Amino acid sequence: MNVHRHLFFDLDHTLWDFERSSTETLSELFYEYEIGSLRKITFEEFLVSFKKINSELWHLYDHNQITKDYLRNKRFHLIFDHLGIDPKLVPSNMSQIYLARCPQKPYLIEHSLEVLEHLSQNYMLHIVTNGFKEVQGVKLKSANISHYFNCVITSECSGHKKPSKEIFTYALELTGAQLKEAVMIGDNLATDIKGAQAAGMDCIFFNPERIAHNEKLFKEITTLIELKNIY
Repeated sequence: MNVHRHLFFDLDHTLWDFERSSTETLSELFYEYEIGSLRKITFEEFLVSFKKINSELWHLYDHNQITKDYLRNKRFHLIFDHLGIDPKLVPSNMSQIYLARCPQKPYLIEHSLEVLEHLSQNYMLHIVTNGFKEVQGVKLKSANISHYFNCVITSECSGHKKPSKEIFTYALELTGAQLKEAVMIGDNLATDIKGAQAAGMDCIFFNPERIAHNEKLFKEITTLIELKNIY
């Protein structure tokens, strides 16, 4: 018998399509600022560099090695440097425009709406995210899914980041969920899954790329639609 009553979701890459949203925003900026003319680089090269640097910065941020402001303010300078472009040539408002535009993209991972509509009929749905509070709220509204969630727990409001077990303990306390009633659903094995497991929660690993691992999980899915078979 299923005892789960509270389903906690990660947002980026699990429900909200960060890759599509970010790529579209970066394409707009690349051509608006004519970045390719600075060193004869293609958009594809710019995108590859962004993904590399952004991933490295978020890893550092998740492990409390850099601040939110450093990530935001230095990201494009590091990308330009990685591409062999003088970081001083980064447009002064490029970071601000990226941060303003990207969250307004309405793109969701396939089956998100259908699954949220189904689950919301019988379960309490929540978000647990390391994303910045002001940005995550915009994403939820832009994608028209904010009404599905009872609570949105960010690392900033909890004072802890995934994979710290404290953010999950905070989420349980805030929502009034008992441990046995809770399950965490996310795409990141290191932050979403291991963090929630450390707090004693059941976990569902959303693994669309079929990443090999040895973790013992409550469930593993490769598409969100599979949640309808579980719940």
